[in-house]
Amino acid sequence: MVLWLSAALLVGFAGAVAWFFTPDLDRATLEARHAGPPSRFEEVLGLRVHLRDTGPRDGPAVLMLHGFGASLHTWDDWAAGLEDRFRVIRLDLPGFALTGPDPSGDYTDARGVAVLAALLNALGVEGAAVVGNSLGGRLAWRLALAHPERVTRLVLVAPDGFAPPGRAYGQAEGAPPLMRLLPFALPRAMLRDTMAASYGDPSRLPADELDRAHDLMRAPGVRHAMLARMEQRVIDDPRPLLDRLEMPVLLLWGERDRMIPASHARDWLAVLPRAAHVELPGLGHVPQEEAPAASLAPVRAFLER
Repeated sequence: MVLWLSAALLVGFAGAVAWFFTPDLDRATLEARHAGPPSRFEEVLGLRVHLRDTGPRDGPAVLMLHGFGASLHTWDDWAAGLEDRFRVIRLDLPGFALTGPDPSGDYTDARGVAVLAALLNALGVEGAAVVGNSLGGRLAWRLALAHPERVTRLVLVAPDGFAPPGRAYGQAEGAPPLMRLLPFALPRAMLRDTMAASYGDPSRLPADELDRAHDLMRAPGVRHAMLARMEQRVIDDPRPLLDRLEMPVLLLWGERDRMIPASHARDWLAVLPRAAHVELPGLGHVPQEEAPAASLAPVRAFLER
């Protein structure tokens, strides 16, 4: 009986692994699907960076940085709404989507800032307004601190930066145990629930957005890179840093943000009292996807001042 039960459990476990196992997809296939025009690739500090650079070359530059697990496609609608006047540059950050793993294995903020500065150099951009969502927001203000002469304005969309309650500054967070299964299993239903939770109204998540995200998270090595980024993430107390920002700042939050609640804007405004602040009713963590026209309006007005 014991042997039979053990065999049954082993077969059941093997079946579960086979059922949930999600292999990487072929890079050539992914690039054919998701890197058509106007996509291009630029070699930067040993990385082959996937980017899109649209709008007039002599227009004011806007650099857009996506959040954790996302891609440059999160900005599709905002880019379309800005590129009549602005030069819009967006990229897949190192470790994500079609840029893929960083050969250095370094996913610290310092490495991210160095890559962004080198990319601006490669594109011949002296200065840009920088727009960042969540993780991209943290890299945006880090870039502004490291290279203030290159950042003309900051648009921080539900930015990362302050430690959540009960979490100490200066310590590596590590990856939650369940996330360690990510390189081996990425059930579509699980990804759908995670992405839907980033919307104020989860029913607004488009099926094609889920399809693309599921594809791009299966780019070779990306899920391992996501784990490495979580392992290396250390949150420093931002308060002694943020008050050094001198460029205009817009804080944009969705009222129903479940990832980084809109109430966190108080922390930012305590340090940046001159920052503009807009809260978008009914929207969640990715307002640029959920309601692009409504969320872009205050951003465009801020960039045009």
